[in-house]
Amino acid sequence: MADEQEIMCKLESIKEIRNKTLQMEKIKARLKAEFEALESEERHLKEYKQEMDLLLQEKMAHVEELRLIHADINVMESTIKQSENDLNKLLESTRRLHDEYKPLKEHVDALRMTLGLQRLPDLCEEEEKLSLELACHVISKFTGMHLYVLCAKPRVGPGTPKSQNGSRMNEEMENT
Repeated sequence: MADEQEIMCKLESIKEIRNKTLQMEKIKARLKAEFEALESEERHLKEYKQEMDLLLQEKMAHVEELRLIHADINVMESTIKQSENDLNKLLESTRRLHDEYKPLKEHVDALRMTLGLQRLPDLCEEEEKLSLELACHVISKFTGMHLYVLCAKPRVGPGTPKSQNGSRMNEEMENT
C-alpha cells in the first residue's frame, strides 16, 4: 500500500507538473506574442519618429522659404517706395521747370508778336514727351495720386478751329 500511495503521489505530482507545464507554455506563448508586439511597436515608433523628423525638416524648409519670401517682399516694398519717391521728386522737378518755362515762353511770344512773328509752338505741340499732362498721367497711374491741379490744361471754345498740328489754343491766341 505504501507503494500505491507513493505511486499516487507521484501521479498527482506528474499531473500537477503537466498542468503547470501547460500553464507555463500558455504564458510563454503569450509572452512571446507580447515580445513580438513590443518589437513591432518599437519599429512603428521608430518609423513614426523618423517621419516626424522628416516633417519637421520639411516644415523648417518651408519656414525658411517663407522667411525668404517675406524678405523679398520687404525689399520690393522698399524699392517701390524709393521709386515712388524718385518719381515724385522728378515730377516736382518737371513741374518747377515747366513753371519756369511757361512765363519765359510767354515773354518770348510777346516779344515775337511785337516784331510781327508767330508764337512758338507749345511744348505739347512740339513733342508729346514734354507734356506735363502726360507726366501727371504716368504718376497717377503708378502711385494712385490725383494730380489734377498740376495737369490742368486750359480749354478753348468748341468753335475754335484747329491748327495744322491739331491744337486750337495757339490759333485762338493768334486770331484775337
